[in-house]
Order: sequence, then C-alpha cells, then structure tokens
Amino acid sequence: MNVLGERHQFVVHLRVLPSVLARCSTDLKRIRTADSTRRAYASDWEQFTDWCAVTGSSPLPASPECVIEYVTHLKTAVRPKTGRPFSPSSIERAIAAIRTAHRAANIQPPETKGARMVLTGYRDQLARAKDPAARTRKAAPAVPARLRDMLATLDRVTLIGKRDAALLLLGFASAARVSELVALDLPDLVETEQGIEAAVYRLKVKAFTDTAIPYGSNPATCPVRALRALREAMTEAGRTDGPLFVRVDRHGRIAPPMYRRGVPIGDSSGRLTAQAAAQVVERAADAAGLEGQWTGHSLRRGFATAARKAGHDIVTIGRHGGWADGSKALLGYFEDVDRWEDNPVTGTGL
Repeated sequence: MNVLGERHQFVVHLRVLPSVLARCSTDLKRIRTADSTRRAYASDWEQFTDWCAVTGSSPLPASPECVIEYVTHLKTAVRPKTGRPFSPSSIERAIAAIRTAHRAANIQPPETKGARMVLTGYRDQLARAKDPAARTRKAAPAVPARLRDMLATLDRVTLIGKRDAALLLLGFASAARVSELVALDLPDLVETEQGIEAAVYRLKVKAFTDTAIPYGSNPATCPVRALRALREAMTEAGRTDGPLFVRVDRHGRIAPPMYRRGVPIGDSSGRLTAQAAAQVVERAADAAGLEGQWTGHSLRRGFATAARKAGHDIVTIGRHGGWADGSKALLGYFEDVDRWEDNPVTGTGL
C-alpha cells in the first residue's frame, strides 16, 4: 500500500473509532452484572480512554504494552476521591474492564500477563511496607446475631420498617446481592406451607434460581413472616403488583414523585435502587452501633458465614446463593470461618 493509502486508512480509523468507543461505553453500562460492577467498569473504561487520548495510545484494540504502561501509571496516579494511588484491587478491576470492553466490541482482548506481573510486584511492595491498601477490604458479615441488632433499630409498625426488615431478612436468607434483591417483583415470591419459593435472577451466573426460604425459628427474624407483613402493608396501601422493594416516604406513601430541577427522576414504579438498598443495611448497622465496614454485601457474606458454621456443605451453600461452583469469593468466606472452626493447630497437642 502506498503512503496515500496508508494515510487514508488512518483517517478512516480516526473517524470510526469515536463511535466504537461510545458503543463500548454503552455496552459496558448494559452488561448484566451487579449495578456497582457495571458502573465501575464503565468508569474504569472512561478513565482508560482518557489516558490513551493524552498519551496517544490506542484504547481499542489496546496492545499488551499499552496495558502494562497504564497499570504502571495507576500505581502512582492520585485518585481524586481518596488522594491516594489506586489500590491493587482497583487496578485489577481496571484490567478486567479493558478486557470486557474489547469483548463488547467483538475484538480480541489484549494479553495481560505482563500487566499482572507489574500488579503482583505492586502488591508485594505495598505488603512489605505494611500499607493498608495491600489488604482487600471486606464487608462485615451480617450473621444472625448482628442481624438481630440491626432489626432492633427498626420501627416495624411502619411501612418503612416492614420494608427494611423484609429486605434485611430476605437478603440474608436468599444470599442475594442487593441488585438482585431490588429486581424482585411481588409475584417472584410465592408463599407455601414450607416457606417461600423465590425466583431470583443471579447476575453472576446469568440464570434464575428457585431459592427455597424456610420459616425461621424466631418470629422476629423469620423472613417468611417479614415478607407477609410487608405484603399486607403494601396491599393496604394499594400496591399488589410490581416491585417488592419500593421507595416509601415518611408519611407512608409508596413511590412518591421525585424531581430534580423540576424534572421527574427515579423509577416511576418506585423500585429501590441497589444503592438505596445498600443504604438500608448501612443505616441499620450504624443505628445499632456496629463497627466495621457494612455494605449491601454484608447480608450475602453473613449468610455464607452462618451457613458454614452451621455445618452445611460448600455445594449446598453455593447453589442456594447462586455462586458458581468453585467460586473463589465463596471459598474466601469459608476460609474466614474455618480458620477458627477447623483450625489445624487444634488437637496438635499444644
């Protein structure tokens, strides 16, 4: 190809690239995964393309060398929110976002072995310096004792209190992510003689699970009774269909209109966002005076911890909560439990 032809090809590439990048950003926002992950991937991809624009690198397709340089940059780049460089887990997610964006554009993702070697070295550097960033931050597990503390802070006579109690108890008993919880509609939960049959769409495995939730032994912490109380209160308020978990104002009105600068915002059905559901957990933990990092994931982690302590096997726990077989995240929760429950030092004669 002559120089003119090469120049023409380059110009065409520049014209097409912005539209491809825009489509990738849109696709990242649509991927069926947890809301927080989807938002984070979209943000990571935007930051990567901005960096590429400044450095003159190609974001799509990105070369392995480009990804290595970007990871090296993130080790020292200061994050506006924290005033600190990116943590290893944030860099790991950025790499995943780059690969996901390539797959969304039907382009072969770049090889990231070199970038991960840089990341491994960064982790080692932080660990040797005893930097807190070297440790993965984990949500505190909402085990039954802590759940009881959180439930005790709720006014369960009100519609808001009934909603929050059902959210906490169903979130624990179904081991659902908050994004999966807020996606539930009233018909998705059927009460039977044994308890609740819940059709939960599990985002990570991309499939529905028919999750059986039995009656609790204590009425105050029984998810079946909590759901029944919420249903009855919603029926009295005129809501018999649509989302299970909805916005409620302090006057007990369901799905009150919300505006920003005079423009209606929010889901018209009143469905809670995953962020709002996570705030229910955070508020209850704060009101109970609980220490640690409390997030929407505390319910899911609390279930795995309590179920393991109760002696249930890995496969049963994993399939109940929609974890993929062999999930590293789930095995990590079990390690936290087993380091005391099944400690190899016990019985050695010390």
